[in-house]
Amino acid sequence: MSISISPAPPKTEASATGSGPPARHDPPIIVFERVSKSYPNGVSAVQDVSFTVRPRDFVFVVGASGAGKSTIIRLLIREETATKGHVLVEGQDLARIRHRHLPRLRRKMGIVFQDFKLLPKLTVAQNVAFAIQVTDPGRSYLKEKVGEALYIVGLEDKLNSYPTELSGGEQQRVAIARALIHRPRIFLADEPTGNLDPDAGWGIVQLLLQINHRGATVVMATHNREVVDLSRRRVLAMEGGRLIRDEQEGHYLKDGEANL
Repeated sequence: MSISISPAPPKTEASATGSGPPARHDPPIIVFERVSKSYPNGVSAVQDVSFTVRPRDFVFVVGASGAGKSTIIRLLIREETATKGHVLVEGQDLARIRHRHLPRLRRKMGIVFQDFKLLPKLTVAQNVAFAIQVTDPGRSYLKEKVGEALYIVGLEDKLNSYPTELSGGEQQRVAIARALIHRPRIFLADEPTGNLDPDAGWGIVQLLLQINHRGATVVMATHNREVVDLSRRRVLAMEGGRLIRDEQEGHYLKDGEANL
C-alpha cells in the first residue's frame, strides 16, 4: 500500500490559536469507569472498560469488527447507555442527562462516521450550515462560520458544489466541516477512512491531527493499521469488548498480539 506522507503537526509546540499540547494537570474531559454494555439478546459489546482522556489528547480506538470500538463512540454521544459503570463527559454523567438535553450535549461534540451522511440536494455550503440552521436559523454570522469551516478542511472553493460532484475524500471533508461548525471541544470519528482509498484516508487523518492541534480532543475508532502506525498517538486496543492495551505513541499491534 502506498501512502503519501506529509508531516503531522508537532505535538509539543503551541498551535496558532494558542491551545498548545495536552495539559496533564487539567481534569479529564472523558472518563469511562468500569463500563459495560450488554443487549437483551445476550451480546456483550463492552466489558468492564476504564480509561480517561484529557483535554487536547488524540486517541485511536482500534480493534477488529465487533471489538467494541464503535460502541465506545455511541456511548460517548449517548446513542447507547451503559449497562454498568459510568461515562462522563466534562464531568457530567451521561446517564443522568435527560433526553431533551441530548442535543445540547451533542453540540459540544463534532461527530463524523464512515458514511458521510450528506444531503445530496444541498450544496456543500448548505450541508455545512445545516446543523446551525436547524437549531438557530437566525444567526447572522452563519456565512462566516461556514467559510471558516470549509477553509479549515481545504474546500473553500467547493461551497457551491453538490456532494455527487465530489470525491469520497472531499465528501468526508465536508462532513468534518459540518461537524466543526459549532467549534466543538471534542471531536469523535467512527471509521472515518473506511470508505476511502489509502491516500484519501491518510489525508483525513492528517486533517484530524490538525483539528487536534487547534485544541480539540479527538477520539477516532478505526481498524486502519497503517494510519495508526504512522501517526504514533495514543492507542486504546479493544478485543472482544475488553480494553486490552492503553499505550502512548502506540502501534496498532504489539509484538505477539493476535491480528485485531
